[in-house]
Parts: sequence; structure tokens; C-alpha cells
Amino acid sequence: MRRALALALDRKAFIDILTEGQGDVGGAMQPSPEGVWGMPPDMLKSLPGYDPDVQKNRAEARAIMEKFGYRADKRLEVKVSERNIAIFRDPAVILIDQLKEIYIDGELDPIETANWFPKIYRKDYIIGLNLTGVGADDPDAQFYENYACGSQRNYGGYCNPDLQKLFDQQSMEADQEKRKRLVWEIDRRLQEDQARPIVYHMRFGTCWQNRSRASK
Repeated sequence: MRRALALALDRKAFIDILTEGQGDVGGAMQPSPEGVWGMPPDMLKSLPGYDPDVQKNRAEARAIMEKFGYRADKRLEVKVSERNIAIFRDPAVILIDQLKEIYIDGELDPIETANWFPKIYRKDYIIGLNLTGVGADDPDAQFYENYACGSQRNYGGYCNPDLQKLFDQQSMEADQEKRKRLVWEIDRRLQEDQARPIVYHMRFGTCWQNRSRASK
């Protein structure tokens, strides 16, 4: 069923609606050309839910749901939890609309900020939409924080000890090209497992002040 949810996503629609086209489709790592470690486009398109043919993806998703007994006249009702601020709430509304295409009727479950993080730490949700970000485009920051067994920021509880050995291997690899291929393999497997489906990557403008002052 997690695969069905991933297949239901129309990532381009999120980008067009929420960022006026100023976003990117990618896996766990920031997509190229801005990102150093993002998977090549051909590899990305081969993953579940990343094929640009959204209708084909959703047909596969409906076939999965039908195996569980759901169909147009027997739908799955779930709550979609999100933090009650616009940057979380707006994509959750789009997600609910897209899930209707695969026999899932979502109800928006807005959670006040003071309660949001305790709720996701407890994993007290059925479907949750969250934002994540790291200070640097580096695989260690992304993989260990969001996907490592036992990490407090691994809100979905994904744990794959064999894959985590690759986390360590890529971290120790001095050859950047070899490391990049290990990173692509890790990212590919994370997306195939639907460890934490990535909806889209946002772009933000950041202002820098390069002047410094010294006090006497």
C-alpha cells in the first residue's frame, strides 16, 4: 500500500501549484544541477512513482489497492496529519486530492506546532506530511538523520541494517565518483522501499552579507 501511495503522486502538480514552477523532482538527495549527489534523470524516472506518465502510475496504484479490496464504491478513509501552518497545510490539501484517484479519501488533520513534533516522534499518525531540510548537500547529513535505524529524526521508523552498511561505506569513500555511485544506489533503494516518499524539492532565495566588522 505504501507503493500505491507513492505511485499516486503527481509531483509536477505540487511544484506548479505551490512554487510556480520553482521546484525540482528528486529522491532523498537534492537533484542536479544544483545538487551534487542527485540521481541521474534516467535512473530517477525508473523508480516507482517517478515515471512522468502519471496516469500509468495511478493505474498500477489502483491495481494494488484493488488487491486489498478497495475500489470506487469501497474507499479507504484516513486522516492526513500535518503541522497547522500554510507551508505544511497547502501541500497536504493537494495530497488529499491526488489520493482520491486511488480510492483513498483523506481528511485533513491539522496539528498545532506545540503538538506536532511530539506526535510524529510517537509515530501517532496514519499518513503524515512533513518538511525536512539539511544545512549542507551531503549524504551523511541526509541518510543518517532521516533513514538510519534509531535516529530521532527518522519519523517513519524505517530501518534497514544492510542498507545502513552502505551509509557507512559511502561516508568513508575518498573517491568522489565512487562515493556518488554508492549514494545513487542508496537513494534508489530508499525510493523503491518508499522509506519516506519525497514529494518535491523547494527552492528558496537566500540573502548573504559578506561584510564583517571588527571591534576595537
